[in-house]
Amino acid sequence: MKNIKQITGLKSRTWMTASVLAALVAGCGGGGGGSAPGTLGVSLTDAPACGFDKVNVTVTKVRINQSSTAGENDGGWTDITLSPARKINLLEWNNGGITSLGETPLAAGRYSQLRLVLDPNTANGLANSVVLEGSTNEIPLETPSAVQSGIKLVNEFDVASGQRVDLLMDFDACKSIVLRGNGVYALKPVIKVVPFVLNGINGFLDTTLLTSGVMVTAQQNGVIVQTTAPNTTTGEFFLARLPAGTYDVVLTANGRSTAVIAGVLVATSTSVVPVSNTVTRITLPTSSMRSVSGTAVLSPVSNTEVAYVAAKQTFGTAPTVTVKSVAADEVNGGSYSLSLPIGEPLFGSFNTVLPINFIVQSGMAGLYSVVASATGYTTPASVNINISADNATHAFVLAP
Repeated sequence: MKNIKQITGLKSRTWMTASVLAALVAGCGGGGGGSAPGTLGVSLTDAPACGFDKVNVTVTKVRINQSSTAGENDGGWTDITLSPARKINLLEWNNGGITSLGETPLAAGRYSQLRLVLDPNTANGLANSVVLEGSTNEIPLETPSAVQSGIKLVNEFDVASGQRVDLLMDFDACKSIVLRGNGVYALKPVIKVVPFVLNGINGFLDTTLLTSGVMVTAQQNGVIVQTTAPNTTTGEFFLARLPAGTYDVVLTANGRSTAVIAGVLVATSTSVVPVSNTVTRITLPTSSMRSVSGTAVLSPVSNTEVAYVAAKQTFGTAPTVTVKSVAADEVNGGSYSLSLPIGEPLFGSFNTVLPINFIVQSGMAGLYSVVASATGYTTPASVNINISADNATHAFVLAP
């Protein structure tokens, strides 16, 4: 299989068209009706995982149903079955790359539910696992029984008679893996269905940054919409498949100051917007790092939700952005730790004439607002923290 990191020329990559999605497997089922069936193709992509060299999941099937409330044993399911089950390293498919899971005929109509079904780990081998950054050891990734019966995705789509529909599952590995206090890595999948058509924001980083854990995010109002890591050889990054709109691009790396490009307009579902190129590569100044740590607990405790803690910065009247976020360790008392640069960040407004003019933001060294959040829980007011002179701690308690 060809790794996306080995392919150059984003606009010419073969995954731009649905015609290259060979059917890996055939589907079964699919309802009746007098009209000719349509065809559904399903593919998978990934945002990069934090601190891992590999994130492996083994996919056995994709299930489709017209009812958003159908249970796994109810009728009306059409399955795309992978035989044999396929072990996928999600990190091979970030930075805009995709891999096909197969296709199936579907009766014309509206469909409201997808399920991604994974194989469990067994004594005979690890179906789902992680490899830590810089390591070669494969560590089991715990998958709850609910995940093995099918990760439920409610997403409405229409299949027209005789027509093809392609859906793309965006698996956010960084948010999907939780390290528990007992040292167990658990999968709490975060997946969204995104447009298949290629668009987004691309650019190039100085190659001296490529060993520093660089992350590039597209954000709106401080909410991360898409994340990617650059190509480890060329420094090219691609924030792919963004809904049309205006984004702030945030660049972070270990031992480096943060840089923000504000107001990047992705005008249409086919727009590809460059923020740098091989001549105008973006670099980040060196910076010391300090930490914000503490606990973020849910009261009452939840068996399904996880608390996240984010460090944000606001650039005057310009947007607030998230510099870094992390899941709290739900087993080890909700502990969290964020390693953050104390150097003054860089800020630039997007301009189609490159390079972007970055301005050092004096007076912002080590200043962050830190906030905890969890689905279904009240978000407390942001806490302003200054780590320019020393590390800081803070405890959060989130209630419904």
